[in-house]
Amino acid sequence: MMTHVPPITLVIADDHVIMREGLAMTLNNEPDLKVVAEASNGRDVLTLIQQHQPDIALLDITMENMTGLEVARQSQANFPHVKLIFLTMHEDTEFFFEALRSGASGYVLKGSRTNVLLAAIRAVHKGGIYLSPQLAGELVDEFFTRPPQPPETAEDELTDREKEVLILIARGLTNRDIARRLEVSINTIKTHRLNIYQKLDLRGHASLLDYALCHGLLHPPPTFPKN
Repeated sequence: MMTHVPPITLVIADDHVIMREGLAMTLNNEPDLKVVAEASNGRDVLTLIQQHQPDIALLDITMENMTGLEVARQSQANFPHVKLIFLTMHEDTEFFFEALRSGASGYVLKGSRTNVLLAAIRAVHKGGIYLSPQLAGELVDEFFTRPPQPPETAEDELTDREKEVLILIARGLTNRDIARRLEVSINTIKTHRLNIYQKLDLRGHASLLDYALCHGLLHPPPTFPKN
């Protein structure tokens, strides 16, 4: 007897009606996907996320009355089970890192082939992190052009709890969110955060995220598909 697998539910947001309707039609043609709601601006998509509790929300960075990044931050704070993918025209890698900091698990450039977006949705639904292939080369170049980092010493190693906190910080959670999730006080999280920055000699959130990515702490690792 075959077990029925429910489709991956999606809320999509884009201020261009033709783009949004075409995207919804494309996704609904896939047997394992279902668009449950559409929005044209940031506030509406946040409301729809609350109403429908989809598996995934597709966001653009530039939207009216609330940016996609702010939508992502609020969604992660209130509905952390809803996974987020940015579908955007912004090719600067800094936007990708900011999207990750805001809680997104996927970043796909507009103009990508349909199979790239479908792969992103399915990878993120399974718990992966997905990056549009057009940006993969730039990130690799940045990695190899960075000054070499000194090897870690035993004194630099983090405790298991500090690694857990580091990962949650890298995913964009606030001290309050992390304290609630780990069932400890905010002051405890602040102490862990301070220890992490001191042990790893980090300067700011961007360097922490960079460390987490380079050391494979954001599992599963990003997927870099071929064109």
